[in-house]
Amino acid sequence: MPVRVWFITGASRGLGRAFTEAALNRGDRVVAAARDLTPLAELQGRHPDALACVPLDVSDRAAVHEGVERAVAAFGRLDIVVSNAGTMLYGMVEEATEDQIRAHFDVNVLGQIWVAQAVLPHLRAQGSGHILLVTTMGTGGGVASAGMYAAGKSAIDSLGQALAMEVAPFGVKVTIVQPGGYDTGLFTIGTTATTPHPAYEKLRAELAEMWGDDAGPDPGTAAPVVMRLVDLPDPPLRLIVGSRSFDLVEQMNQARTEEYRAWEHLSRQAPG
Repeated sequence: MPVRVWFITGASRGLGRAFTEAALNRGDRVVAAARDLTPLAELQGRHPDALACVPLDVSDRAAVHEGVERAVAAFGRLDIVVSNAGTMLYGMVEEATEDQIRAHFDVNVLGQIWVAQAVLPHLRAQGSGHILLVTTMGTGGGVASAGMYAAGKSAIDSLGQALAMEVAPFGVKVTIVQPGGYDTGLFTIGTTATTPHPAYEKLRAELAEMWGDDAGPDPGTAAPVVMRLVDLPDPPLRLIVGSRSFDLVEQMNQARTEEYRAWEHLSRQAPG
């Protein structure tokens, strides 16, 4: 397998960090982008010729385009783009402020759009490339207190499907990567919380009991799956990353189908 160049956003921690390390360990080159590059200093010391670090806030469109140009200049091309940077807005829909909602979608939705727009001229020109849009196994299924997060990831899921159709004629592949609950720090350092409303106190307690204290497996356990994914000559449009997550998605899809069927008689009363 030839040496390939990766561009990974949100590379300083969690899944982004795991993918960065895995790509470097297999002999590839990586441009790691993140708001805070401090956690990558030790890794860059171990891979001085294969790792380039770029400070980047994906919510800043101009900065994204500048960062991608720096990435291309570092190693001459881009082969695999992992659009991974994201945050969590934790709280009920009613509780979220306008500023919180806009900031959340600026990163989780617009940030991924800016990355796609910035890398595509380069991928089209070289006639190849693979864009990985990192969403979540919960796309299409919102959960109380994480509705904004699910909404943003669902938007990227739909956008990714459209993007795949648009860029296929240029030899560019798109995969929507849907990981489960890994211990990425998303629910701690990556979270903005709303101010709790007393009306939802009982529901919050029920959710806390349902979720428990399990932070999920180490992000490094997801990296081998992604490494195999990018080696496929004909990669899938969507890939769930996680055995437990695969089972949960199957259950959600079955429940959704059953609900549709239960109300099919009402649906068919309209001609559209």
